[in-house]
Amino acid sequence: EVLLVLDGSTGQNAFEQAKQFTLATEVTALAITKLDGTAKGGVVIGISDQFKIPVKYIGLGERVEDLQLFHKKEFVDSLFGDNE
Repeated sequence: EVLLVLDGSTGQNAFEQAKQFTLATEVTALAITKLDGTAKGGVVIGISDQFKIPVKYIGLGERVEDLQLFHKKEFVDSLFGDNE
């Protein structure tokens, strides 16, 4: 497995990073970090869609326990403030 780890706070720059890494190697999944701060990480869905790479993990803090499996519905709900 080859994970591309992207900083969720880089915004649109993450697209260029994903492009360069996918040209260099076969990326099988994404891990997006720093989603605990001000970064919303909306770019995550766009990168996953454009490059056809699933998001496997998201980082919501600095501890190992803060690295979580990605759940698309929960993530989208959190972007729109639907925390039910």
